Amino acid sequence: MKTVLPVVRTTYKPPRDRPVDMDRELTVTGMSCGGCEQAVEDALESVDGVTDATADRESNTATVEGDADTAALVRAVEDAGYEAAA
Repeated sequence: MKTVLPVVRTTYKPPRDRPVDMDRELTVTGMSCGGCEQAVEDALESVDGVTDATADRESNTATVEGDADTAALVRAVEDAGYEAAA
């Protein structure tokens, strides 16, 4: 006699070993041109965990997507020659 097992359907959810991606906004001062915006974006995107960054000199802000450490983001902007605060 053959044994038939029931089919069980489940939804696989991989374990979360990292925080959920989130958007953060930093205040960045000292940007005066498009090159400054690009320099801030490049600095932020070099931080581990950042998936995207945009800087806006008009509003003195930078928006960061990803799960990078906030202190590391501020430090990267400051190392690029600008002032930043979370």
